[in-house]
Amino acid sequence: MTQPGDEEADLRHWLIDYLVTNVGCSPEDVDVDKPFNELGVGSRDGVVLAGELSELLGRSVSPVDIWQNPNVNGLARALTHPDAEAMQSGESSPVSLSEPIAIIGLGCRFPGDVNSSDALWDFIAARRSAVTTVPEDRWQAFDDGSAQTAQALAGTTRWGSFLSDVAGFDAEFFGITPREADYIDPQQRLVLEVTVEALEHAGIPTESVQRSQTGVFLGACVSEYGFLASRDLSQVDAWTGTGGALSIIANRLSYFLDARGPSLTIDTACSSSLVAIHLACQSLRTGQSELAIAGGVNLLLSPVVTRSFDQAEAMSPTGACHAFDAAADGFVRGEGCGVAVLKRLS
Repeated sequence: MTQPGDEEADLRHWLIDYLVTNVGCSPEDVDVDKPFNELGVGSRDGVVLAGELSELLGRSVSPVDIWQNPNVNGLARALTHPDAEAMQSGESSPVSLSEPIAIIGLGCRFPGDVNSSDALWDFIAARRSAVTTVPEDRWQAFDDGSAQTAQALAGTTRWGSFLSDVAGFDAEFFGITPREADYIDPQQRLVLEVTVEALEHAGIPTESVQRSQTGVFLGACVSEYGFLASRDLSQVDAWTGTGGALSIIANRLSYFLDARGPSLTIDTACSSSLVAIHLACQSLRTGQSELAIAGGVNLLLSPVVTRSFDQAEAMSPTGACHAFDAAADGFVRGEGCGVAVLKRLS
């Protein structure tokens, strides 16, 4: 009699043999935790594989099962333990729409070398300011050498709050190839790193989020990197679209975590992060999410938006915000990323 554990192992071996025989993988390249797409399994292959599995198991297997379980281990486990899978990914019953929400973890990356919630508290308590002038090389890509452009750049407000490093990224940690990483908006990279830190702060291992009803709600409003990366048409490749899309900021995080809750990038301009938190709380209270990752990200990679605000006389020429004060003369743009991990208080 075949034991449940043996059944899963048998299906795992069958899948490996199938990939070697039909997709052309070499046995040593088949990592059971590696996404199918990285093993060369395309959309058409997935449909064929679903048909083969249906015949093998004597029940219907949908291509959706493959997209939701995108590696050998995950698919073998899901197909041999369907009841457990349904319990884990099924929606919970609605709870009180007024239930308090608990903040169980925080992560941040802000100017002034503020890389934790404790550092942020100390920074604010000390009444420090992170406002500086734009880094020397930040706007170089926009200087075409013409006198007209030089004049426009010279007349653009240079005050702002800037991160010390927007290029650094541990692509290998997130299972991303160096080539793809080059095309990924640094805002996506920041969200990945800061979310891992927020989950660590909450005491939640990232692998425990897999296949859970975890929602991702992130505020963002500008994708300047997508424009910068696509100006030279000859350099556009398969990664350019997803690398620069605003929607992928949330989706890439959900994909990395293998989270099964809502995945939204929210753009309501200056209120984007606030609305993201609001939607995350709603999702928790309705039972749509059991855990929520909410926050926002912003980078100032281009002078375009700042110059536009200059023309509207919205930017402070003194580099200081005097909100609700008679001395108010505009605001100062800033960059960074903040993430909160949320749960229902109960």
